[in-house]
Amino acid sequence: MAVKIRMTRIGRRHRPFFRINAVESREPRDGKILEKLGHYDPIEKDKEKQIVLNTERVKHWLDKGAIPSDTVSEILLRLGIKHKYAEEKAARRAKARAAARAKGRLFTKTEKIAAEKAAAAAEKEKVKAEQAKAKVEVEEKVEAEAEVIETKTEVEAPEAAEKKTEVEVVAEPKAKAKKKAETKPEAKEEAAKEAKVEAKGKDEAKAKAKAKPKAKEKAEAKEETEAQPEPQAKEQQAASGDEDKKQ
Repeated sequence: MAVKIRMTRIGRRHRPFFRINAVESREPRDGKILEKLGHYDPIEKDKEKQIVLNTERVKHWLDKGAIPSDTVSEILLRLGIKHKYAEEKAARRAKARAAARAKGRLFTKTEKIAAEKAAAAAEKEKVKAEQAKAKVEVEEKVEAEAEVIETKTEVEAPEAAEKKTEVEVVAEPKAKAKKKAETKPEAKEEAAKEAKVEAKGKDEAKAKAKAKPKAKEKAEAKEETEAQPEPQAKEQQAASGDEDKKQ
């Protein structure tokens, strides 16, 4: 009869509790047990109280050839109970790991996670390198275009200067002629104003010249009247008045 040391779950939902029993290998999980060896409470906070085990009876069944399950084997190793089945399992596992590494495969879950992280990091570095390379290429392209533009401007600058001087030479006489044409009406207006002022001055001078002999004649007549006797003076005044009326 083959005996196994395995766990039986009891307790309510969301509150697991396991009993460690020695059972016959042909019995179902919740079948008839041969002996109760202890219990395992994963929810217990105190680690010393999580596992309660009768180590003497466990060793007794191990010596008789009882085979522990994988979970029970880990619990026994945690408590310091070594057995040949754990050693055989570790040897088989090491052999399988060596074969997987020889073929370039990953064996454990931790190795797979580490490999995935390394691949993601390598991909990230590759993307960064490609972005840096593209940036350098863009900068080189911009610098090359700038050099081409500079050389083009250096070549075209003398030609543009020559064209500018030619345009200035052609445009200067035209500008002068335009300026003269614009200044001619103003000169004519000024000359007309000056002519008007001169004519007005001449008219005023002529009027003054005409007025002077009359004033002189009147002064002389006045002096003569004053020198002559009164009857003669009156006659002369009357005569001068007639003359004035005639004029």
